[in-house]
Amino acid sequence: MLVPARLLLALLIALLVVRPAGADIVKPALIEINVFAEGFVRIEIRASIEALLTGIDGRYLDTTQAPTAEAYDRFRVLQAAELERAFAPFRSRLLDELGLWLDGEPAELAISEVRIPPPGYTKVPRTSLIVLETQIPSDTRELVWYYPSSFGDHAVRVRQVDTGEQRWHWSTWQWIREDRPSQPFSLDQVFHRPSLTETIGTYMLAGFDHIIPNGTDHILFVLGLFLFSTQLRPLLWQVTMFTIAHSITLTLAMIELASLPAHLVEPLIALSIVYVGVENIWRRRLRGSRLWLVFAFGLLHGLGFASMLSDFGMPDDRFAIALISFNVGVELGQLAVIGAAFATLGRWFGKQQYYRQWIATPGSLAIAATGLYWAWERIPW
Repeated sequence: MLVPARLLLALLIALLVVRPAGADIVKPALIEINVFAEGFVRIEIRASIEALLTGIDGRYLDTTQAPTAEAYDRFRVLQAAELERAFAPFRSRLLDELGLWLDGEPAELAISEVRIPPPGYTKVPRTSLIVLETQIPSDTRELVWYYPSSFGDHAVRVRQVDTGEQRWHWSTWQWIREDRPSQPFSLDQVFHRPSLTETIGTYMLAGFDHIIPNGTDHILFVLGLFLFSTQLRPLLWQVTMFTIAHSITLTLAMIELASLPAHLVEPLIALSIVYVGVENIWRRRLRGSRLWLVFAFGLLHGLGFASMLSDFGMPDDRFAIALISFNVGVELGQLAVIGAAFATLGRWFGKQQYYRQWIATPGSLAIAATGLYWAWERIPW
């Protein structure tokens, strides 16, 4: 039985280091199409220009997996004006490959603005704003949007604005991961609230995606909790404390009662991973002090969840439902991680005498080392 255990340990360590700390996560583009009653459309694309220029799309979880990773890193450190000059030749391709159809007729798009922030905190990918505009006939009933998969995954929604009446209403998000156009957005219906089931489904999926595949930090933390003990009771106590804590800070952050800058939150989250891994090695029984520390770490992770949810946006009329649904999606993602760990390790080796020596201790050491490296990388020197 020792040979399979060692093989599984090697696989676990390989999974832990598959995403290097210096890598940028390949995030989907967020696209908002604003349809104005005055007769024009303004499309705001928030995406990584560095990824667009180097062809790093949804096939990759992070930038280091792409063959153009070195080129991405060179663009990553350019000042805004330099990156905008590098982007200039790409403008024509962007306009050629994007698509907007108004009642089935293609619209002619033009780039009106490109806004690139300065290079900042290296752990957080730089998000630039590309604005396109076109005219729209007043009797248009629906629109269809196309963003090629070669540019990456994306989420798109439509807002219809009547400035004179001071009214504006959002459609629901469409998450698109395949190379296909969006479903038609009815311009007669965007003034109506999305259905309750659409809101729940959209935000549950966003929460799940924030854990699997995009939440490497949170996956390692949950794996650290699992490795401490494969028995249900200690694991349940820890996960419960973690869940309560991150739910508290996520809620407080979304109603703007709690916040911390990313350059503080991200290194602290990495250090929480280090602590869990180290304590797994030298502590053998669950104590109250660990539970309260897990609770404190959950508060930090909740602030990390909030940063993603703030970018995604919240519906004013169903704020509570959306927040609860996002939290449920996060929990489903965490349970999926625990379930996979139990199926591959806990079920077969959790009760073996060598479990701590050959699986828990080396796995925790790998988790702690990864977290320490991340903490070092995330400190804004």
